Amino acid sequence: MAKKIKPLSATQVKNLKPQAKEFSIGDGDGLLMRVMPNGTKLWLFNYIHPSTKKRKNIGLGKYPDVSLATAREQRQTMRELVAKGIDPKTHRDNQRYSEQIAQASTLRVIAEEWFRVKSHDVSEDYANDIWRSLELHVFPNLGNLSIHELTAPIVIQVLKAIEVKGSLETLKRVCSRLNEIMNFAVNCGNIQSNPLLGIRHAFKKPKTEHMRTIMPQELDLLMQKMSAVNIKHITRCAFEFQLHTLTRPAECARAEWSEIDFDNRLWVISHKKMKMKRDHKIPLSHAAIQLLKFMKPISFGQKYVFPSDKTLGEHMNSQSVNAALKRAGMSGKLVSHGMRSIGSTALNEKGFNKDAIELCLAHVDKNTIRDIYNNAEYIEERRNIMQWWSDYIISASKNTFILAKNPNLL
Repeated sequence: MAKKIKPLSATQVKNLKPQAKEFSIGDGDGLLMRVMPNGTKLWLFNYIHPSTKKRKNIGLGKYPDVSLATAREQRQTMRELVAKGIDPKTHRDNQRYSEQIAQASTLRVIAEEWFRVKSHDVSEDYANDIWRSLELHVFPNLGNLSIHELTAPIVIQVLKAIEVKGSLETLKRVCSRLNEIMNFAVNCGNIQSNPLLGIRHAFKKPKTEHMRTIMPQELDLLMQKMSAVNIKHITRCAFEFQLHTLTRPAECARAEWSEIDFDNRLWVISHKKMKMKRDHKIPLSHAAIQLLKFMKPISFGQKYVFPSDKTLGEHMNSQSVNAALKRAGMSGKLVSHGMRSIGSTALNEKGFNKDAIELCLAHVDKNTIRDIYNNAEYIEERRNIMQWWSDYIISASKNTFILAKNPNLL
């Protein structure tokens, strides 16, 4: 029959004195106090491993940080684990590992890992827009939470603020991006499932608004209004250049001199800037060349064709042309991105090759693009298209002032 150990008292534990060698004293049921020669007192639980059947010790902490009562509570927990066939040490190690993973798996950390992958598949401007939306609407309240703690109710409560402001399109994009991040976490094994699926249904749906634009027949009115409005020379030139080249606002604003091939009359935008992640070759009409010549005395030698007037070394704001259109009285009728639609409609009405028109607009998807994209003959067909479009613009301008026709009159 095993000898019954008399439980320790709090006073006895407190008054235990160190000896020349470490020694242990039992409290019963596997709980021990080990006293070190330097006076340190450590709690241990001695048990038989459920699988190996060998005796093992597991530390429960240092006295007096861990009191006798607390040590006894831990002993009971350990005994229950052993009774279930679970090794207490392995169980504790797994818990600590899970906690470390949780701390390293905050929403922001996972979002950063996701963004490193995502940014390879989108243009630089779009990538910047994604990250800004997360920094503004997600990270302040959710960024430091473990993704294991994220639930639909928590996220919905935070995102309600965007709905209250009426920014429903922004809300829709944020919900989509959060779901991409959580799906990424599932695919990487960080979580078992995405708890945010369907959170978009908790909010109002944004009303679909078509891009505001005008018909080609109204181009003369646009040119008249833009001729009369008081705007900076760089903005005026950017407006015309964007219109003549059928580029997106950000592509025009970020045009670099190093991308311009004057000898071959080509503007080659790097795939890093493009929505479809392909180099975009734009044949430059005579009018487009004239506009670049207008900008040469202003910015040649700098990086950007259309430099910022506020920040040295930066490009102009991509919304500057949009602001100029509003100032000219086009608010509610046309946005700068909509100028591409004017050109698309005019070119299709003229009967040009539809594939060539799509290439002029950089609409062709990278998965369906044809081999003719880099064909010199096809480039020439597009060159004819762009020249016709520039001539159409100049013709629609009639007697109004435009830089493409009168670059030396300012």
